[in-house]
Amino acid sequence: MLNISHNTLNKKFDFLKYKSGQKTFNKNYYKHFNRLLLGAAIFSFIVLFFPWTQNITGNGKVTTLKLDQRPQTIQSPIPGKIEKWYVQEGDQVKKGDTILEISEIKSDYFDPNLVERTQEQINSKASSVNSYSEKTKALERQVLALSTERSLKLKQAKNKLMQSHLKVKSDSIDLKAAQTNIDIAQRQYNRTRMLQEEGLKALKDVETKRLKLQETQAKLISQENKLLASKNNIINAEVEISRIRASYNDKISKAQSDKFTAESNRFNAEAQVSKLENSFSNYEIRNKLRYVTAPQDGFINKAIRGGLGETFKEGDRLVGIMPTQYDLAVETYVEPIDLPLLNIGEKVRIQFDGWPAIVFSGWPNVSYGTYGGKIVAIENFISDNGKYRVLLAPENENNTWPEAIRVGSGAKTMALLNDVPIWFELWRKLNGFPPNYYKPTQQDSDKKNKA
Repeated sequence: MLNISHNTLNKKFDFLKYKSGQKTFNKNYYKHFNRLLLGAAIFSFIVLFFPWTQNITGNGKVTTLKLDQRPQTIQSPIPGKIEKWYVQEGDQVKKGDTILEISEIKSDYFDPNLVERTQEQINSKASSVNSYSEKTKALERQVLALSTERSLKLKQAKNKLMQSHLKVKSDSIDLKAAQTNIDIAQRQYNRTRMLQEEGLKALKDVETKRLKLQETQAKLISQENKLLASKNNIINAEVEISRIRASYNDKISKAQSDKFTAESNRFNAEAQVSKLENSFSNYEIRNKLRYVTAPQDGFINKAIRGGLGETFKEGDRLVGIMPTQYDLAVETYVEPIDLPLLNIGEKVRIQFDGWPAIVFSGWPNVSYGTYGGKIVAIENFISDNGKYRVLLAPENENNTWPEAIRVGSGAKTMALLNDVPIWFELWRKLNGFPPNYYKPTQQDSDKKNKA
């Protein structure tokens, strides 16, 4: 069999006596078989030049296009205890429908009249604010009255000071007159005494003039005393003005200090009122949070917390809900080596689980059971599975996706790239090269328009 020996067995033994030998050594059989091999080789060679569409395949699942349409869980913003369920799993709810009722587990909120009592505190503090406001107004009026009284007192003291100045002037004139009188009296006395010495006047006349001189001197001293008293009155009036100013400034300062104290107390009371109003709003909102409601129209998927009396912490998941209205999309994952080949707006073929399809990855036109999609978002950071996430939306309204598809079902995707010969694709696969890098024609046209 290995043709090691030159002795041919078919020459020593006649195989044609057997049916198997007749079929094996038949010359016509060789001829037909060779033609078949030649035809297959020619066909295979021709097939190598057939067009082949390069593609990027990926596995993913069905999701929703918008974030607010995806399945979600409802959490409780406050810790509590389950008191009553209003729905069952699978029920359809409307936005705002009550799902369950919870009760408080914190001692700070046990009081059932907490909101009413807080409102009473707000009213009391508001009355205190009004009282301080009225006290401030009264002190303002007191300050105004004291200022007016001070002004009048100062006018009165200034008038007295002016009178004292006029009295000083009058006494000064009288003093000048007294000094003139004493000069006259002195000259008369001297003249009378000289005449008496000459014998022309009697001694009685000299004594009369002397008495008159002494009286004039007494009047001069009295007038000087009056002048000094008038000057002292000026000093007293100035002291009185200073005293009035100091006294009323002290009274006004005290009234203003009381006013500022009242304003400070009013501001403090207003801050307490604001704080109580904040607490009141928080208590009102917290009371509303005791009833967990549906954030949107949807179906109750699963009660994560069941039973009655079960406690939970703040932020714990209570129940899952699926929106009623949603736009389907597919999230698929591609290898990092294929990510630069994908661009937003490119078309992708999708095969959904449960919908039989005949797929020819290189000839998408002859594929059956696949649906069109387009890329709407490409993740910029790698996922936990070592691939990049790509979000796909329906391509157009004509090629609608099956209505029975549900969110979460599996899907396989195939992004179409360049058309190349089959021999090139085989050569690329054998060498482990990525598909040809290219830009879609739409982007090329946009660049030309910008240029």
